[in-house]
Amino acid sequence: MPRAATTTDVFNAIAEPRRREIVDALLDGRAHTVGEVVDRLRIPQPSVSKHLGVLRKVGIVSVNKSGRRRLYRLNAEELKPVHDWVQTYARLWEHQLHRIKERAEQAARERAGHKRERPAHEEG
Repeated sequence: MPRAATTTDVFNAIAEPRRREIVDALLDGRAHTVGEVVDRLRIPQPSVSKHLGVLRKVGIVSVNKSGRRRLYRLNAEELKPVHDWVQTYARLWEHQLHRIKERAEQAARERAGHKRERPAHEEG
């Protein structure tokens, strides 16, 4: 089955690790030039421009011209479908973390109990 185009939705657009890095670089809410993203991520300019184009097509970033420069800004609200989808699984993680915490606390209690049971002449 062929893969969906990266410009069809947010999920496909952020499936590429470099695009997620670019989204992270724009997280501060400021507008950034392509050059700023290139400098920060050390990714070649043509690659950054291509990825920004994909992110723009799905609405994750917007672009404004300022003279000869193009300024890119994150539209974080466009990531909400990803957040909503992931949230359906959060209860599974929370349950797992709760179980891990319970086991760690039980092991700590058992270790503390063994220390208390040792005779005084064995401690030290």
